[in-house]
Amino acid sequence: MTREEKDQIIGSLVEQINNYKNFYLTDIAGLNAEATSQLRRLCFQKEVKMIVVKNTLLRKAFERIGTNYEELYGSLTNTTSVMFATEASVPAKLIKEFAKKNTKPVLKGAYVQESVFVGANQLEVLANIKSKEELIGDVIALLQSPAKNVVSALQSGKHIIAGVVKTLSEKEA
Repeated sequence: MTREEKDQIIGSLVEQINNYKNFYLTDIAGLNAEATSQLRRLCFQKEVKMIVVKNTLLRKAFERIGTNYEELYGSLTNTTSVMFATEASVPAKLIKEFAKKNTKPVLKGAYVQESVFVGANQLEVLANIKSKEELIGDVIALLQSPAKNVVSALQSGKHIIAGVVKTLSEKEA
């Protein structure tokens, strides 16, 4: 590979890292062609972009960006594939789902929502990260809860008051 080709690949990696903001470093070595094809198909369905990269080129792309990715440098061993996604937890869920039938991919590290996660033991944490839409839904539900309680108390109160009035009117008669 010529220096020009390497520069082009590094530039492409820099562009993708800047565009996606969430990426997972995984090890897919040892997957046969059929399993690899299934994984790629699953990635496509979940809108996750997966590419296999040379560790040295990915490290140079990290260095070129300037953001501190040093914690991920230790993950750049053996074969590395990068999963890029706009939704933070989608690749983690995809890895968990695919790992039910296969031993790979194995999570090596991830950069999600400006935080670094290293090691396969972080997969469960990453899979449980809520998306922006889910968090907004939770906040709205929390804000609506007190209002719903007040409305239901007022609605149940009108039945009680009506019952008391009816009872009092029957006693007077």
